[in-house]
Amino acid sequence: MNLWKVLGLAGVAGVAAAGVIIAREERQRADLTPQDVRARLHRRLQELEEGTGEADTRSP
Repeated sequence: MNLWKVLGLAGVAGVAAAGVIIAREERQRADLTPQDVRARLHRRLQELEEGTGEADTRSP
């Protein structure tokens, strides 16, 4: 019976950790203004057109 308790607690901890990560990403995404997103996209496009291949691949 103790094994099931440990597995249950591990599952709850995993779900809570995933929720924290998702909430943090949503806050970061919400902090961007439309002008910030537009500027980042223009910068990435310019880098790709120049052929540097160093465009920021992180999602805005």
